[in-house]
Amino acid sequence: MKKDNKFLWTGVFTAIGASLCCITPVLALISGASGIASAFSWLEPLRPYLIGITVLVLGFAWYQKLKPKKQDDIECACEEEEKPNFWQSKKFLVIVTVFAALMTAFPYYSQIFYPKSEKEIVVADKSDIKKAEFVISGMTCESCNIHVNNEVYKLNGIINSNASYENGNALIEFDKIKTTVSEIKNVINSAGYSVTNIKTK
Repeated sequence: MKKDNKFLWTGVFTAIGASLCCITPVLALISGASGIASAFSWLEPLRPYLIGITVLVLGFAWYQKLKPKKQDDIECACEEEEKPNFWQSKKFLVIVTVFAALMTAFPYYSQIFYPKSEKEIVVADKSDIKKAEFVISGMTCESCNIHVNNEVYKLNGIINSNASYENGNALIEFDKIKTTVSEIKNVINSAGYSVTNIKTK
């Protein structure tokens, strides 16, 4: 039974590890410590393997729990407790499995934790509107996109921000009278990512 619990905890930790790179931007937003957002981005390449380990470990735990008992196990049952404690029950295994599934799927629903960053922009002169592409390293999932956009929208004069972890960039439209490329770069860097190049349009 103790071995079963080790498998369960392994499943929990690998599920958390699989999504840690996407959980930290949300934690950074909640705690106000933006700089930690990309602290676990190095885990992103390991994500498929961690998910695989989680599925295998939990699958084995369920197999152990549901497999038919052999005659020897039935004869030895008198030595064991009649009712297993909570940590060895199917109920606990269900809770661990649901938790692992929620952690593994976190990147797909993480946007619900971010506030809507819409604001009204007043532009006095259209010639003041500039566009720039910020090449960014450290973004690994949809959470990072939302986090970058959320931080950029805090600046005055931002008209549109479209970060993409797939492309490794953010296309930003802004009023050059109210903010600058340098200010935008500093905000992205202070959010825990790294602007490696800027292309103005």
